[in-house]
Amino acid sequence: MAQNSRYRTPLQVMKWLIALILLALLGFWIAQKWDNKAQEPVTEEDPDLQYAAGLLKAGVEAPDFTLGDLGDNPITFSDLQGKTRVLVFWASWCPDCRAEVPLLKEMYAAKPDDVAFVSVSFDREKDKWLAYVAENELPGIQLFDPSGKKESQVGGAYQVQWIPSLYVIGPEGKVQLATVVAEKVQKFLAEK
Repeated sequence: MAQNSRYRTPLQVMKWLIALILLALLGFWIAQKWDNKAQEPVTEEDPDLQYAAGLLKAGVEAPDFTLGDLGDNPITFSDLQGKTRVLVFWASWCPDCRAEVPLLKEMYAAKPDDVAFVSVSFDREKDKWLAYVAENELPGIQLFDPSGKKESQVGGAYQVQWIPSLYVIGPEGKVQLATVVAEKVQKFLAEK
């Protein structure tokens, strides 16, 4: 007797159903991945979300401090009140800080009379700091905090966890911007 090809054995039906279910699950998984991909933001992640979240917020009174400059002369930050100040926390050993030097020099050249640029170095070795400042002709007021980033009272007052960290302090002494991105400072100053 010839076997009728229209009829399937239970094992064949089960294999066919399993294949159909797996195909449906694969289609569902691909659709989910496609949908999630479409919802992801296209822009790059803002470094401030990760590295500047703890910095002082806009409107807060900028803490005062006194540190020595290149010639060991004491400079008190509040003595510069009355003009906008860009405060940069950095160190010569920091690759991200070194990468920002050309942009900081560009900002300084664009607004030397309107803005006071103050840099606080967390270098531990003064000779290395002095050599880096001289070699790179860093503009503005250069201050030295030999206690380093982790032990710095100034860095603690400004809640610096990452360098470079940059602040724009308004003429009245309040924080206007806190960031780890020099381009944001440049844009902020250009809009003033």
